[in-house]
Amino acid sequence: MSILRGNAIVGQSGGPTAAINATLAGVIWGAMHSENIGRVYGMKNGIDGLLADTVIELDGYFPDEDAYEVLKRTPAAALGSCRKKLPTEGDAKYKQTFEKIIEQFKKYDIKYFFYIGGNDSMDTVAKLSKYTKECGYEVRIIGVPKTIDNDLLGTDHTPGFGSAAKYISVTMQEILRDTAVYTVKAVTIVEIMGRDAGWLTASSEVGRLVGLPSPDLVYLPERAFDMDEFFQDLKKLLSEKPNIVVAVSEGLQFADGRFVGESTQGGAVDAFGHKYLAGTAKALELAVKDKLGVKVRSIELNLPQRCAAHIASKCDIEESFSVGKAAITAAEQGVSREMMVILRDNNEGEPYSSVYGHMDIDLIANRTKFVPKHYINERGNHVTDECLRYILPLIEGESYPEYKNGLPVFFEF
Repeated sequence: MSILRGNAIVGQSGGPTAAINATLAGVIWGAMHSENIGRVYGMKNGIDGLLADTVIELDGYFPDEDAYEVLKRTPAAALGSCRKKLPTEGDAKYKQTFEKIIEQFKKYDIKYFFYIGGNDSMDTVAKLSKYTKECGYEVRIIGVPKTIDNDLLGTDHTPGFGSAAKYISVTMQEILRDTAVYTVKAVTIVEIMGRDAGWLTASSEVGRLVGLPSPDLVYLPERAFDMDEFFQDLKKLLSEKPNIVVAVSEGLQFADGRFVGESTQGGAVDAFGHKYLAGTAKALELAVKDKLGVKVRSIELNLPQRCAAHIASKCDIEESFSVGKAAITAAEQGVSREMMVILRDNNEGEPYSSVYGHMDIDLIANRTKFVPKHYINERGNHVTDECLRYILPLIEGESYPEYKNGLPVFFEF
């Protein structure tokens, strides 16, 4: 192992979560306690901030251990985020963009680069890794996973997923009880985040595993949605009980590839070409009202899924902090151009535990980890108990923020 001395810089990218700042706290803590790292910098708004030179020195924000604890329990991205797609080789701005990044690295003597994010963020890590290797600039680049969608390859699960899954699981318990008080026939459709992968929607059923109520129907984007089968399922259930609760992923698609909620969407896309999704539950609400004529409402859980720090998973917050610290250790040991991963370190039936490793970024970037087929029932309207056993340990424990005057105390740079 060759010793590399210099400064470190860290940034956050993509959609925020209730745990992304716990990972940031872990990276900063590790860097502050490193003998090889001097100053620790933060990019405001991710790679955009590095290019715009909106870089701040982080050392002075952490006078004691309490500051890390507050940051760990603060939702959203404390350094700000972005959804910038770096140019590909051959693009007009390719050379200019990457030369600017190297210029910034030299200006701040950056020898350690940490980027906390999801699938699109790992695209940035992969491109920067390739360029610095080709141009010969010595820097250790580590991607640190983050996404409520749980769709990154290589890692058993992603920081942020457990807290979002906990919020959804708990909220579903509350919705199920609220909708059960009347005898009037009614359908409630709950829309949950998840463009391509249905991990979050699957978490709506966790209550079933421990003997609690769960949604009557659950639909994931891994299976083509069939409107006729949906109505068949609803009619059968309504003949048996008055109140039906349905959980659906925002990314539900018909067999021909059209999004179920397409009629309620504007067609706008982000920097990575992804359509902005929403309206799946509303589209189904209108269809049910027209077809069945029963009372029906749609609920879109929306942003609280990813920012509900008041009900974060303790398991998630602690793992998020630990994987941030592990990223520093790995980089000091010579690891570069890889993403940190969390690995489940127990056999079925044993208490849950995890360890941290790393994986070649090129095997992860721009790929998606879907809910496997055996985690979904044959009809495609529920997930299996095996799927729920995978999720349950990740929502265990509570990590409450400190409160003052009845409101949570959060961290600000």
